[in-house]
Amino acid sequence: MGETMENSFDINIDCGESLGNWIMGADEELMPLITTANVACGFHAGDPITMQRTVKLAKENNVAVGAHPGLPDLIGFGRRTMSLTPAEVYAMTVFQVGSLKAMLECENMTLHHIKPHGALYSMLSKDTSLGEAFCQATIDISPKPMIYYPAPVEQHAVTRVASKMGIHVVGELYFDLSYADDGSLILKRANEGADLVDTKNRLANFFETGVVVAESGVGVPLEAQSICLHGDGPNAVDLAKTIGQGLRDAGYNLSPLNI
Repeated sequence: MGETMENSFDINIDCGESLGNWIMGADEELMPLITTANVACGFHAGDPITMQRTVKLAKENNVAVGAHPGLPDLIGFGRRTMSLTPAEVYAMTVFQVGSLKAMLECENMTLHHIKPHGALYSMLSKDTSLGEAFCQATIDISPKPMIYYPAPVEQHAVTRVASKMGIHVVGELYFDLSYADDGSLILKRANEGADLVDTKNRLANFFETGVVVAESGVGVPLEAQSICLHGDGPNAVDLAKTIGQGLRDAGYNLSPLNI
């Protein structure tokens, strides 16, 4: 499964984040429109049945599956920072990814990548020692170590460590978030859905120029191989359709990334 990175582009979503009777995200509608799924592993969201359903749904749609580990904070949805040691980050990563990996093996599927969630992502982005622990866990638990992180990937402590340790890093673009002038993401998303016409124009501009436009209007050059969508966005399905068509119009195949 997958194309070479030169002629393909990946669309990934964060999914499997429902919990019990509480439903989050449009996973069933989005899965046919994407190529890679980041599945919650039970700490910030999700549960065993949701994980199993999401893996089966991905398999039905020929979607590659990566792990989306987070902090143990269901009430805060993994978005509140915690004080953690490197040993704790290592163990939490292996514990969560290992659960998903076992579920994948039951479906004769292979873990594709790891992508940290929320506050864990932010902590790893800033703290080299935590990043080293996460990267070691990634190497120890992954068949082909690969992590997803927002472009520009060089701005994150964990991705700099990952590159030195031989882990493949996939840079992501976001069209349901805004950018600051330095290329960092402005993480507070508006309640209204993304403007689809604006998204189409921004996507076309990126493939023509390699630049995304920051909230201030400044052009920010970025290198990326994947576009991430948030499955709980108000018009996430329409956004996925718009981006998929924009990628095809730019001459790309939609496919998971292989290394």
